[in-house]
Amino acid sequence: MKRFLLSLLTIVLPLVSFAQEAQELGMDQKIDRAFGNATGWFVEFIFYQIPFTDEISIYWVLFPLILGAMYFTVYFNFINFRGFFTSINIVRGKHDHVEGHENHFVEVSDAVHKNAEGDNPDTIRVEGHEGEVSHFQALTAALSATVGLGNIAGVAIAVSIGGAGATFWMIIAGFLGMASKFVECTLGVKYRDIAADGTVYGGPMYYLTKGLKEKGMGGLGKVLAALFAIFVIGGSFGGGNMFQVNQAFQLVENITGGDQSFLHDRGWMFGIVMAVLVGIVIIGGIKKIAKVTDKIVPFMVVIYVAASLFVLIAKYDLIGDAFGQIWDGAFSPTGIAGGAVGVLIQGFRRAAFSNEAGIGSSSIAHSAVKTKYAASEGMVALLEPFIDTVVVCTMTALVLIITGSLTGTGPANDAEAILMTSGAFESVISWFPYVLTIAVVLFAFSTMISWSYYGFQGWAYLFGRSKKMEYAYKFLFCVFVVIGAAASLGSVIGFSDAMIFAMMVPNMIGLVLLAPKVKEELKKYMTAIKKK
Repeated sequence: MKRFLLSLLTIVLPLVSFAQEAQELGMDQKIDRAFGNATGWFVEFIFYQIPFTDEISIYWVLFPLILGAMYFTVYFNFINFRGFFTSINIVRGKHDHVEGHENHFVEVSDAVHKNAEGDNPDTIRVEGHEGEVSHFQALTAALSATVGLGNIAGVAIAVSIGGAGATFWMIIAGFLGMASKFVECTLGVKYRDIAADGTVYGGPMYYLTKGLKEKGMGGLGKVLAALFAIFVIGGSFGGGNMFQVNQAFQLVENITGGDQSFLHDRGWMFGIVMAVLVGIVIIGGIKKIAKVTDKIVPFMVVIYVAASLFVLIAKYDLIGDAFGQIWDGAFSPTGIAGGAVGVLIQGFRRAAFSNEAGIGSSSIAHSAVKTKYAASEGMVALLEPFIDTVVVCTMTALVLIITGSLTGTGPANDAEAILMTSGAFESVISWFPYVLTIAVVLFAFSTMISWSYYGFQGWAYLFGRSKKMEYAYKFLFCVFVVIGAAASLGSVIGFSDAMIFAMMVPNMIGLVLLAPKVKEELKKYMTAIKKK
């Protein structure tokens, strides 16, 4: 660990000096412009908006996400509703007995042929190794990557542009996204690899290659898996890293005095602290990450929801009117976007950007779970969009509506949106901006450590599983933490965000083609529950 920290500082300090010089010389703007010119075509393609009216344009990436979620909802007979309480019981451990053995060991052969139950043994586990984390830890690790700035800033932007009615469509999108999460996380477990030392390698890279090979489309699977791996690495460095630390620093700087703050123009200091903390956690792999997230995520979600409930109780007489605004606004909108379609799109867009259902990222964390039944983790995963979007996002929207914060033209960016949400809480709880700042930093931290795991899985798929490759990726990830806090490279972050949503393309193709496999796994698991 000491050697790692010394190596980190050896690289980081020269980068800090360079970042400071770049800011003084305006070099970061030059780099940003050059990078934007080189990658702008990709960003424009991924975030291309299809014009419907003079005022309304829709991101094309929303169509496969929304239509796919609707398809899975119907195909699995509304599993997002029928399976809700079963999912809660799985997290509680009520159905652990169906695993068959106390340690859940499964006999493994070196053969590539399937066993009697229809599973390929080497995709379940190595004998003596049952996965790495519990159902609850897998859920919190995945939640830590989604619950965060999108729930605080994204919601403020959505309801500012689309009005209160956008909240209704966020909730609908959250419920639909539960079905997509169920499918991708079931596949993540079914087709995962487990190394001899018990380390789990899973996610879309593996179910695209193995699953599509079973269907006679091995070549397509390899291409889609490689594309996904490239996209997830890029997304991990930017949207899952640089953007998070950059936004967290802006809020910390603002709360400590803005331009007069000691931290003003010293983002590198904040970045180094975060890089060291992130490095300490991610060196330990998914087990260490899960041990951190299963404490941070529940604590911060409870704090945030409790504060929201306090605001709602303090202004209980306005709750009825708030829900009235949400309902009326969903179908008779008054928001800036104008038109029911515009409000619907704002709600769906922010929900999709927040819970990442259909993107494929969460299946990487869920694949590390200890279980014999792939569908059991799919059931757990469907709780994720419910917590992230239906609960947390709705709470944020209600606070903004009830406190009368939806005035003016709304926030121009995520940093202003966070301050807008902070101001809404402050109007009722004077000291809450300080708590929210801590929450944002912790949410950013937990998002970063989870996305480091996602990116590493893509890295390992492309470059191998050696320790050298592992530490090379984690080292680079920590360096990008400092860069993200010290520089303002908007085009770099925009490109990485585009890569996150580009992950949806290969992933959704695989989900649709492999949905019948998921149905088989669900039937197998539900039969096991009923037998016991």
